[in-house]
Amino acid sequence: MELMEAIRKRRSIRKYRPDPVPQEDIEYVLEAARLAPSWANSQCWHLVVVTDPQVKEAVAKAGNPWTAQAPALIVACADATKPGTKGDQQYYMLDIGIAVEHLILAATDRGLGTCWIGAFKEEVAREALGVPDSIRVVAFTPLGYPAEPPGPQRRKSLNQIVSYNRYEAL
Repeated sequence: MELMEAIRKRRSIRKYRPDPVPQEDIEYVLEAARLAPSWANSQCWHLVVVTDPQVKEAVAKAGNPWTAQAPALIVACADATKPGTKGDQQYYMLDIGIAVEHLILAATDRGLGTCWIGAFKEEVAREALGVPDSIRVVAFTPLGYPAEPPGPQRRKSLNQIVSYNRYEAL
């Protein structure tokens, strides 16, 4: 699949078939995340692949119970001390964002569904996975085959989001 095709096809999937994801495909999406750029090449991320049903249920209790139905969850953690900060901007959030987006596009390339989860109770997820207090649990995504065709993608047109040379309210 070409990159723009994967970008256009990517959707947030919330219903999954129970079919397991082949290890080869899991490693493919993990490799895509590994190759993501990061602040000063800090690579602050640590990805936890969860396939054990009990652990998936425990992570899902962090606020997204439907995610446990997917064959796998990939949880993105970060050592917030590795990348720098500038002002009040903490670059680990951006670094994780880039890595997870690489992972999600690679999943789309393999016909897998994902859904970026950023709203959850971090402490619940941390406890479920045994994540040390010094590490942040930043995001996670279910990973699996969509149970139904995704809906249409709704995006603003370029002329609604772009101005040149100066900011112009659109």
